[in-house]
Amino acid sequence: MLAPREIQEYLLPTERRVIRVRQHWAIMWKHVTQTALVLLVLVLIERYLPDNPLIDNLTFYVALVAVLRFTVITILWWIERIVITDKRVMLAQGLVVHKVAMMPLAKVTDITFRRSLGGRLLGYGTLIVESAGQDQGLDRIDYMPHPEEVYEALSELIFGEKGRTRSTAELARRGRMLTSLPLIPGIRRGGR
Repeated sequence: MLAPREIQEYLLPTERRVIRVRQHWAIMWKHVTQTALVLLVLVLIERYLPDNPLIDNLTFYVALVAVLRFTVITILWWIERIVITDKRVMLAQGLVVHKVAMMPLAKVTDITFRRSLGGRLLGYGTLIVESAGQDQGLDRIDYMPHPEEVYEALSELIFGEKGRTRSTAELARRGRMLTSLPLIPGIRRGGR
């Protein structure tokens, strides 16, 4: 009922999953920092203001809301999936309201990836997929883990010969072409 559907349910019988990842964990830094700052301020309020039941109750409920908010955001990040098949790129997200954005590979005209300094240090980037003519449901994926490998694998699917890019060799060398590997910390390739 509230559990998200498996991404396999959205794949066509003729479709082969190539890559399946979730956004890089660095996307959570902002939320960790916000929650930690709220809790720190609440601890300081409790420490330096005189004892008062109203203040105690207020700080407790604000702390509870901050922790619950962080928990929900973490769950949403954990269940979100980025899937690249041999026919399309999909982003599945949501817990109560499930949303699947996608772009057919046949409509892709250009792929770009960008990396900030933080992205270079931590191993994430932004993947920008442009299509012919119209706006698509999916045109930008921030915090994509291993963006060079994903970029080259996607380029290989759209423009090049299969098995000829560095990403294919690199993913094979790392053992990521096996479907039995876990989603974290990297990429899952192959199979359905």
